[in-house]
Amino acid sequence: MLNSRVPIVAFTLVIAIYQLINSPTAQADDRPNIVLVMADDQGWGDMAYNGHPVLKTPNFDAAAASGIRFDRFYAAAPVCSPTRASVLTGRHPNRMGVFKWGYPMRPQETTLAEALKSAGYTTAHFGKWHLGSVRNTSPANPGNNGFDHWLSAPNFYENDPVLSLRGQAVPQQGESSMVTADAALDWISTQTESKQPFFTVVWFGSPHKPHEAIDQDRAHYADQPEQFQHFYGEITGMDRAFGKIRSRLAELGVRDNTILWYCSDNGALPKVGSTGNHRGVKGKVYEGGLLVPSILEWPAKVQSPLATNLRCNTCDIYPTLLNIAGAKVEHQPILDGIDLTPLIATNTQQRTRPMGFWDYTIGGISTPSAKWMGELYQAQQQGQDLEPDETSKNAANLPSPPHAADDFDGHAAWIDGDWKLHRITNKKGEVTWELYNLDADPSEKIDVASQQSERVAAMQTALETWLKSVVGSLNGEDYRGS
Repeated sequence: MLNSRVPIVAFTLVIAIYQLINSPTAQADDRPNIVLVMADDQGWGDMAYNGHPVLKTPNFDAAAASGIRFDRFYAAAPVCSPTRASVLTGRHPNRMGVFKWGYPMRPQETTLAEALKSAGYTTAHFGKWHLGSVRNTSPANPGNNGFDHWLSAPNFYENDPVLSLRGQAVPQQGESSMVTADAALDWISTQTESKQPFFTVVWFGSPHKPHEAIDQDRAHYADQPEQFQHFYGEITGMDRAFGKIRSRLAELGVRDNTILWYCSDNGALPKVGSTGNHRGVKGKVYEGGLLVPSILEWPAKVQSPLATNLRCNTCDIYPTLLNIAGAKVEHQPILDGIDLTPLIATNTQQRTRPMGFWDYTIGGISTPSAKWMGELYQAQQQGQDLEPDETSKNAANLPSPPHAADDFDGHAAWIDGDWKLHRITNKKGEVTWELYNLDADPSEKIDVASQQSERVAAMQTALETWLKSVVGSLNGEDYRGS
C-alpha cells in the first residue's frame, strides 16, 4: 500500500507522464534521461534503510527517502544472468533460454537499448554484462544488443579490472564500483552537451564473492569479522559510487529529468547476506532468493517521497520505461512485465497481471571474467584477437529438439496478489505444491495449500498455462512471422 502522501502527488505524476508521452509538440529533450543501476548479489536486507543493524548506506538511504521506495520488488530469477535478461526485455528469461548464470541472451530479442535507440536515445552499458561474450565478434555482446558505447565485463569483476571497451581489453585502476560509475559519468558528461536523451546501464560487480573491499570502505566495519568487513565494505563501495552518480547528475544539471532506478539481480547471499528474515537465499524461489532492494528517483515528476508494498518485478522495468520514453516496438513478443506508471501513480494494491517464476533444473555456465579478460588483453597486446566462446557464438540457436511442452522441471511459483503458489519437482519428477499468504506469512512458514483447495486449483491452472507459454517462447514461437 502506498503511504498517505500518495494520492495528490500520484495524480500529478500520472497526468505529467501522460502529457509527456502524448504531447504532439514534445521534443526529444523533454523526455527523461534514464540510468539503470544494479548490484550483484545484494539481498533485500542488505540496506541500512531496510533495517540492517551494521551496514552504512547513506546514499541509498537518501534516495529511498526522497524517491520511490519499492518494498516488495522481485528479481525475475534467483540468480544473476536471467534477471539481467528480464530487465532488458521485459520477459521471463526462460523464454529466451537464459536459464542460469552464464547463458547468453538471444540476439532475436528486442532489448530496452534497441527500443530506446530507435526512439532517439543514445545508449551505453558499463560494468557486468553476463549475457554473453564481450569480445568483438560475439553476437551477444552489448554492442550487438543496442548499446552505442560499452565498457563491460563478461561476469562479476573486482578492483583494478580489465574491461572490454567495445571489444578492446583495457585495464582499469580503482575500486570496482567506482571504476564503473566514473566511466559512466564520463560518458554522461559528453551526452549532456547534446539535446539527445541518454540511456545508461551501470551494473556493478559487487557484492559478489570474492569480497575484496578497499581499506576506506572496510574501516567502517573494523569491529566485525574479516569476511564481513569485506562484504559490508563492498556494499559501502557501491553506496559511494551510487552517491557520486546522484551528485554528478545534479552538477551536470540533468538530475531533475533523469530517471535513476536501482535494484539488485537476486536475493541475499548465504552466510553473509541478509534476506530481512525472508525464507531462502540466492538460488531459491522463496522470497529470500527473489526480493531485492529497489529505488526510483525522478525529481521532475516524483517530488515527494513514496513508499509502496505493491509487488513489482524486474520484468516491469522494460514496459515502464518504453511507455515513459514513448518508444514503440513492432512485433513486440509476449511481455511478462507491466507498465508501472499507473501503479505508482494511483493508490492501487494489486497488479494487473500476476507474476510467474521458474528456476529450471540445469547448471550454470562458467564465465571467469578475470581469466577471460586477461587472456584477451594478452592476445590483443600481441596484435591478435580471440573468438567468443561457443555458447555465445550459438546464442541465436533454438532448442533442438524443441523443449517438451510439458517439461516444467525445477521450482516454479505464481504470485497473485498476496498469494504465492509453489510448484516443486523432485529428482523423480514428482510434483508437490505449497501455498503461502505473503501478507500474513511473509516468511513462508505456514503452508496453507490443504486449506485452500479451490484457490490452489485456480492458481495451478494459471501457473501451468503460463509455463506452457514460456516453453512456446523458448522454442521460438515468438520469432515466427516477426
